[in-house]
Amino acid sequence: MIPLVLQTALGKRDCIKVFGNNYDTPDGTCIRDYIHVNDLAKAHRLALEKLLQSEAKSDFFNLGIGKGYSVKEIIEVSEKITGKTINKQISERREGDPPILVADNKKAKQNLGWNPEFTEIKDIIKTAWLWELNRRY
Repeated sequence: MIPLVLQTALGKRDCIKVFGNNYDTPDGTCIRDYIHVNDLAKAHRLALEKLLQSEAKSDFFNLGIGKGYSVKEIIEVSEKITGKTINKQISERREGDPPILVADNKKAKQNLGWNPEFTEIKDIIKTAWLWELNRRY
């Protein structure tokens, strides 16, 4: 979602599609848990190290910051960071899409010693924006 919103701010996309504005959430758009790519990579590294350093078996972990943000919030924060108006198009909700999905990251914290470094959406979007501005491919 965040890269698509930022690509829209850059004019690489005409608009960002908002799939539904009638969810049972405070602003009507769905809420999701966003994780910074560095935090995701760190969790994968810790899991691999655990597998290599012990006889631990493969496992699964929910990764996220444990807090959700709505699509509307992502767009609004992105507009503040980029200083640009982001064109949006309200589309139909996706069938079966739940209003809220937020990760419970306790297992990753307990078993891997992982903690997300980026826990504020403004910081996640700001670093993503800097990356998009400096993208070379």
